[in-house]
Amino acid sequence: MSDTETIHLADYTPPGWLVERTELTFRLHPTATRVISRLRFRRNPRAPEQAFFLHGEDLTLISARIDGQEITPEVTDKGLTCDVPAGDFTFEAEVEISPEDNTRLEGLYMSGGIYCTQCEAEGFRRITYYPDRPDVMAPFHVRVESDMPVLLSNGNKAGEGEGWAEWDDPWPKPAYLFALVAGDLKAHPGAFTTASGKDVELNIWVREADLGKCDFAMEALIKSMRWDEEKYGREYDLDIFNLVAVSDFNMGAMENKGLNIFNSKLVLASPETATDGTYERIEAVIAHEYFHNWTGNRITCRDWFQLSLKEGLTVFRDQQFTSDMRSAPVKRIEDAGLMRSHQFREDGGPLAHPVRPESFVEINNFYTVTVYEKGAEVIGMLHRLVGPEAYRKALDLYFERHDGEAATVEDWLRVFEDSTGRDLSQFKRWYSQAGTPRLNVEESFKDGTYTLTLEQQTPPTPGQERKLPFHMPVAVGLLSPNGDEAVPTQVLELTEPRQSFTFEGLGARPILSINRDFSAPVIVTRKTTAAEEAFLLASDTDPFNRWDAGRALARRTLQQMMHEGSSPSHVYLGAIGQVLAEHGLDPALRARLLGLPGEDELAADEAAAGRAADPARIHKARESLKDAVARMHVGALQRTYMEAQTEGPYAPDAEQSGKRLLANAALSLLSRGDGGDTAREQFARADNMTLSLGALQALLSIGSGEAELAAFEERWRGDELVMDMWMSQQVQLAAPERALEVTRRLTEHPAFNAKNPNRLRAVIGALPANAAGFHDASGEGYAFLADWLIRTDKVNPQIAARLSTAFQTWKRYGERRQEMIQAQLARVAEAEGLSRDLREMVVRMRAS
Repeated sequence: MSDTETIHLADYTPPGWLVERTELTFRLHPTATRVISRLRFRRNPRAPEQAFFLHGEDLTLISARIDGQEITPEVTDKGLTCDVPAGDFTFEAEVEISPEDNTRLEGLYMSGGIYCTQCEAEGFRRITYYPDRPDVMAPFHVRVESDMPVLLSNGNKAGEGEGWAEWDDPWPKPAYLFALVAGDLKAHPGAFTTASGKDVELNIWVREADLGKCDFAMEALIKSMRWDEEKYGREYDLDIFNLVAVSDFNMGAMENKGLNIFNSKLVLASPETATDGTYERIEAVIAHEYFHNWTGNRITCRDWFQLSLKEGLTVFRDQQFTSDMRSAPVKRIEDAGLMRSHQFREDGGPLAHPVRPESFVEINNFYTVTVYEKGAEVIGMLHRLVGPEAYRKALDLYFERHDGEAATVEDWLRVFEDSTGRDLSQFKRWYSQAGTPRLNVEESFKDGTYTLTLEQQTPPTPGQERKLPFHMPVAVGLLSPNGDEAVPTQVLELTEPRQSFTFEGLGARPILSINRDFSAPVIVTRKTTAAEEAFLLASDTDPFNRWDAGRALARRTLQQMMHEGSSPSHVYLGAIGQVLAEHGLDPALRARLLGLPGEDELAADEAAAGRAADPARIHKARESLKDAVARMHVGALQRTYMEAQTEGPYAPDAEQSGKRLLANAALSLLSRGDGGDTAREQFARADNMTLSLGALQALLSIGSGEAELAAFEERWRGDELVMDMWMSQQVQLAAPERALEVTRRLTEHPAFNAKNPNRLRAVIGALPANAAGFHDASGEGYAFLADWLIRTDKVNPQIAARLSTAFQTWKRYGERRQEMIQAQLARVAEAEGLSRDLREMVVRMRAS
């Protein structure tokens, strides 16, 4: 495949040969690792005639054999071809690779003296010659030879001795799920007994200094294993489960069969070094990777176009898990917020693509919020349409029918059709059509009958001008003027471009509560008043819609401040006062209700209204509204802050976490009135990172905190993960006029490491989060990011491609900013030796 060749779903062809068994031997060396492969092939009777081809990149071929006979294959920079026998045969190859020089962090590489692999999506071809595609599945037997004390691979241990270990994975898997780790590591042990009575050995492997930070991760793993048994009937299927934490990792974590490899930031936690948010994220991601054992490993995807089949489904499962472990309403708000802030942005820009893309140049570029989070929302809509019992019945059929297979979206939907009798052909459009639907709402009331008319429209996206109507569940409730439920939640099924629904026997005109629980990932357009939004914020029985009403009221207020020069709305300020006074409400929900829409979300609103977004004006309005809330409600904020204090030893559970979230939300506003005195007191007495970082954030947001920053650095300079937080907060919370200066200074800090993905994300990736600073009228932020894209691409193309998405919203801004962004994209496109990863992203953004 050339660097610009486009792969199309329509061109899928089954593999000509299948692998019956894979045997690998690794003789590890930092710069000269030898990999010896022995692959037993058989022809695929379902495939058309095709040449024998094995993927392989950046490999030095030492020798190759077929059935023991030396051969001389044709080798290119993409793989290997040769003549093969008509029947079954064994192919053997020996190659040499250099893990130490592998800065791409794909395939086999070294991370701080530890050998580590990352093979999803197409990294295995950098280890040895192989049919590196997900629809080729085989059992693996692996021998690792090294003087490293710990030698790990997939499956169950088959034997070990001085300088070697062997692992056997009996479950067929594609090459992307292969894993190997070797290094000086220590185990944090655990154990689990399955529902059927099978004992499973658990280990979390870390550096010795990090052993004290593994307790929570182990607890999360055990909870995940039990939950999957209870909710989905899925037991673990090996004798051992190993999890390894490494410092240099492009992704968050990887679900390799029986040997999960994690970015250390999603494993290591102690009260002093991790925030409540980090704990929750660790719990969710450990669950996510464990749940992949069935939804991704035992049943994988036929090709990479079906990626959401495993990722969207597994995200939905980890969302269910977190909802059960913590606050379900708050989790739903968080998930909806992520969709709006990230996925809607992707859907509305040049990088828009369906949940199941039709084509790609580099598959790494499609590990996106659309594939993951929107894919999960599609599963959630399906769950809502058929109901929990029918959903579980369909999942049981899915596992029964496709265990050990590489499946497709069609296979997935067919089990629902077969088990429920529903026709899901229209629902399937959620997988094939890109873009965020707009749901326009019309209402009428006459003689006790309320009529609700919904009209769906989906704007054009790149490559898709015309959109057909979706099948979507729209959850609605009707409130009476006194706040009671006139009509409890009903799920309306919208299938037509325009559809009306009636509700009879009502004593008064009701207030509509629509898209409850974010039942469909759509943008609702409805004529409302500030008074109605304040009413819903105060009275709606649906927590998500309470939050949504508050956001709508805040956006209305901010738009008036930006475009009419008005003072902050008394309606909004009064509504916030009611929230602060609602002492019986879940503290985490109260904290969310106090928040404002982000600057990026407000820029999207401006673009939707046909106006060029002005980042400086948006930033100024948000800051002014925060100041107004702080002035008007200083007493209530102080009381709320005191009420939210926790007692007893630190615990990262839902109850304490919710209180600390509320305390920090109140503190952030209080600091605007007391010059940061309360925040300094909290920083000085904090015995956990949540309170310490919350105080530091409050101080930075008002342009203060120099002494606290220095003290924080002095204490934590030896902890990589804490220093990531220290750096990212400085960039994100810097005054816009100082954001680029702060970012540049941090790239010169002794702790900055341009080869570490976490550090790059913490500094370079944090600048676009400071929207007013990044979009400074000078354009210097754009040039700075372009410089780093070109530089990073030479070391780690995946990270460069992901950082480049900061430019995807260029159309929101005025002509001058658009010209400057396009000039920088052109400069990146013309850089010498640009990777396929970054080139595809830049081409797509420029083409729009």
